[in-house]
Amino acid sequence: AQPVELVAGQPELLVKKLKHEQVKISLNPPYLAGQSVVLWQETPTRLRVIEITDDHRRIGQVLGSDGIEVPLSAREQVLEALGAVSSLVMVHSDIGGVVGEGEAVAADPQPRVHLLPEGAGLRVEILVRPFGNAGPYFPPGTGGKALFTEVEGKRLHTERDLKGEKKLAQHLADACAVLAQTDSEQDFAWQLEEPESCLELLLQLQSLPEHALIEWPQGERFKLAGQAGLKQLSVKVRAARDWFSLSGEIRLDSGQVLNMQRLLELMGNGESRFIQLDDGHFLALTDAFRKRLADLNALAESHGKERRIHALAAPLLEELAEEAGEFVSDQAWRERIARLRSAETLQPVLPGNLQAELRDYQIEGYNWLARLAHWGVGACLADDMGLGKTLQALALMLSRAPEGPSLVIAPTSVCLNWHSETVRFAPTLKVNVLGAGDRQKQIEALGPMDLLICSYALLQQSSVAELLSGIAFRTIVLDEAQAIKNMTTKRSQSAMNLQGEFKLITTGTPVENHLGELWNLFRFINPGLLGSLESFNRRFAGPIERGEKDARQSLKRLVQAFVLRRLKSQVLDELPSRTEITLTVELSEQERAFYEALRRQAMAELERSDAKAGGEKHLQVLVAIMKLRRACCHSSLATPGISLPSSKLALFGETLEELLVNRHKALVFSQFIDHLGLIRAYLDDKGISYQYLDGQTPAAERKKRVDAFQAGQGDVFLISLKAGGVGLNLTAADYVIHMDPWWNPAVEDQASDRAHRMGQMRPVTIYRLVAKDTIEEKIVALHRHKRDLADSVLSGSDSGGKISTDELLRLIREA
Repeated sequence: AQPVELVAGQPELLVKKLKHEQVKISLNPPYLAGQSVVLWQETPTRLRVIEITDDHRRIGQVLGSDGIEVPLSAREQVLEALGAVSSLVMVHSDIGGVVGEGEAVAADPQPRVHLLPEGAGLRVEILVRPFGNAGPYFPPGTGGKALFTEVEGKRLHTERDLKGEKKLAQHLADACAVLAQTDSEQDFAWQLEEPESCLELLLQLQSLPEHALIEWPQGERFKLAGQAGLKQLSVKVRAARDWFSLSGEIRLDSGQVLNMQRLLELMGNGESRFIQLDDGHFLALTDAFRKRLADLNALAESHGKERRIHALAAPLLEELAEEAGEFVSDQAWRERIARLRSAETLQPVLPGNLQAELRDYQIEGYNWLARLAHWGVGACLADDMGLGKTLQALALMLSRAPEGPSLVIAPTSVCLNWHSETVRFAPTLKVNVLGAGDRQKQIEALGPMDLLICSYALLQQSSVAELLSGIAFRTIVLDEAQAIKNMTTKRSQSAMNLQGEFKLITTGTPVENHLGELWNLFRFINPGLLGSLESFNRRFAGPIERGEKDARQSLKRLVQAFVLRRLKSQVLDELPSRTEITLTVELSEQERAFYEALRRQAMAELERSDAKAGGEKHLQVLVAIMKLRRACCHSSLATPGISLPSSKLALFGETLEELLVNRHKALVFSQFIDHLGLIRAYLDDKGISYQYLDGQTPAAERKKRVDAFQAGQGDVFLISLKAGGVGLNLTAADYVIHMDPWWNPAVEDQASDRAHRMGQMRPVTIYRLVAKDTIEEKIVALHRHKRDLADSVLSGSDSGGKISTDELLRLIREA
């Protein structure tokens, strides 16, 4: 129940001028016979209590329920009649003149905004009160032009400007964006459903040049403590080990002082610029102030009564330092900013002993790396595959080599490539690949101008990891650094123990599956910047996967200074085109029946399984999916002994025959070694020359086969996806065939870029063979959710996360 104001009132006598020189006189309410009291709603919270007398009844009988019409020529007689009854009724007249006795007062046209709580929001009405702070309310421009009534025991009359009332009310409504953007239920009445809209309206009403009269007939629901901007903020910054501690306060116009930490807590993760203070009042923040506070909330961790931000994120506070009313910092802060300024103005010079001519974008990459090294922070060179990350990294190592040794950690398959590239482009570096022999002596003898190349496989060995961690390297490069994306692996743990003055990771896929991988990469190059994993998941990964744009933008701002990512389309106008085509494989009836039997069997076994959801169940589902994927390639891969003719192998043969007739060469990738074995048998049977490479191929033999293919020995190169997907230059081929889709399109992209890279002179076509109505189609459908995962932070698009057990089960059920 809401309080209602009851006021004594009189019936209304309406005198309205009509067309054709007529005047209509009517009573409101119209029929009073048999009634002693009438309640008349003047506003939603104000009722006029009208006591009906015999005089009123007699007037009602004369006028009837529809009123009467008289000629305008009888105006004087009408005015005389009205004067006789003016003490009994409130008269609204359109015909001018003075009715009865009473004091003439000037009409008050000022709009009054009535705010009535309704649901979570407000009902808003604009009304006028012609007799000022007493007397009846009317919607603007309604009622009689001349008004005669009794107010607080006095007979008063006034002349209203009805058009002027409506104009003022409309001007007020137009000046309030909230009202202008909300559909009105009736003239000058609106329903605001959301508290945010209500608070915006209050702020807009308070900011009008001539403050509107605001009335809360049922009590004030929303109270504004005022508006705050950056100029009212005072911030103090001081060094605390690898962090900067922030404290501050905001002083409101009322003199109230709010602690910045408390303000951030009250703000939370909401997007509203209105913050409800402890006393229930709302504080309105300017948009710029809200954005800065949101940045602080995302970038600064809570630490006791203060916030703290990692020293490497200090540049992000510079805008706040410039905009805040007061910003007090210590010497450590000023030195940090001075070092950053020095790095920004540094003009790096390419080492004169680099035996290569860099493209413009590669020079930009070298300059960027040199500036970050000067600043004293790590870097992630995330250029697209094939843009020469190795050459840019070599140029940087060469420039820093006189002050100490360099270390490159790379996949086994590309260690020899690093060696040959170093000999070719940086011959003054003394390069060694860590292998057999006295490793301790080899490592301990490292000095200036030395470059040691070590595989991730060797890094996993405790003895090697311990030896490497005892050397202070001038520069460390982790090539294809997605190899350490999983923090729980031995290689990741060993990498974290390496000591390097400047740490660089190179990768074309900084995020392959989920944002936790980015966190681990940054733990290597700039430890602490992204906080703990728990903090990172709470502040960034979780909100981003839920689609929260502010979190994505905050993470992007935090890492973008340390990540350089260029796409081929941006920097290599001369690179030939790349076309991707999916070839649909129609399984035979026998293959279809075989596949469906496997699928049903898998579902039955999984439904019977009592394994708990999570690790064991997840593994069981993956095993079932693996069997279905192998069945799509060849029945014998799923069930040895059953060898149905393979539709996929037949389509591959048709496609390859056409390519070879037209003098093309092809790279053929499969993740299954035994699938490659079937393809080898097919090529042998057809007499087609080829090269072959999988994870068991020794490093020296890999290089030999790659060089042979590049020299023209072989029309086809069969490669296992994981073993040959990185670090190889195979531009002799202009076609790529993926025999079976992998979960992550980034891995396929890397493999395809063995052909589509610098040095390629012909357009490259990429075929994917996908079995229709099978698990393979479901996997390809997942690609669109994962392809832009890296760009969710690096370029600002949406992201995805890990695939759950339930999602995997659904793939089998629907495949």
